[in-house]
Amino acid sequence: MSQIAATEWIWRDGAFIPWADAHVHVLSHSMQFGSSAFEGIRCYHTPNGPAIFRLREHLTRLLNSVKIYRMELAYSLDELSAACCALVVKNRMDACYLRPMVVRGYGAAGMVPFASPIEVYLPCWPWGAYLGEDALEAGVDACVSSWHRFAPNTIPSLAKIAGNYLGGQLIKMEALANGFAEAIALSPGGTVSEGSGQNVFLVMEGALVTTPLDGSLLGGITRDSIITLARREGLAVREQIIPREMLYTADEVFFTGTAAELTPVRSVDHIKVGAGTVGPITKHLQTAFLDIAKGRAPDTFGWLTPVTR
Repeated sequence: MSQIAATEWIWRDGAFIPWADAHVHVLSHSMQFGSSAFEGIRCYHTPNGPAIFRLREHLTRLLNSVKIYRMELAYSLDELSAACCALVVKNRMDACYLRPMVVRGYGAAGMVPFASPIEVYLPCWPWGAYLGEDALEAGVDACVSSWHRFAPNTIPSLAKIAGNYLGGQLIKMEALANGFAEAIALSPGGTVSEGSGQNVFLVMEGALVTTPLDGSLLGGITRDSIITLARREGLAVREQIIPREMLYTADEVFFTGTAAELTPVRSVDHIKVGAGTVGPITKHLQTAFLDIAKGRAPDTFGWLTPVTR
């Protein structure tokens, strides 16, 4: 499994500090109760230098997450965007993964968090293919998890909050323990929700099918990118409730996410998806996505933020 490769600098509340100095107290509110918001953002190496993929959309989601949890930030979208670019330059990175974090620090003793200061951290580090170097080409074997996603109006699924990922950890660890690379979790109603940290797409008779934002899954930035690309390519896109058994009868299945990018699924519960290889629509969308992200194709959507040194 991959480990974080330390870089030199982390941005903290407006200043750069050495990586090793980025500490929080053991009794910080976020350590006790999981009340930190975060994002995962990729910066790609392109022919014109490093470029961050959909930076403003990610940071907008971060601002929405903290708004839901009644956190007041001292930084604007423009200030955070500039800080992310400066971080890449400061660490001399050509490609990396950025993890903006908003943390409730030391202060409050109980669940009510208002006595805890709000701290903002921006680390980055190099990170390759999330599900393995060959996953993008060969696909992965997945299972349906015994752990379900949470119900609407219990925990806000559209907020990217650390505590939400406790369920994802159980989903992922169960999959690995049973010999799978990843798992797909069901909603409280027993229909397809999302992976441990990815959205799920099916291809059915030439149409792209994915679960709507039903309160059990995160609205992924990569998910939105793939829907946008599919419609540009003239593919029908349906957001609909997906019964579990459609995973077994789909022509193609794939995961999307910042870390996973677009990862094909070649089997679910030991049942081959299609021919058990990467399907043509999956491959086409993966290529179109990565060509834009890596600067090999025109960025007609304005998704890339160039990092100027």
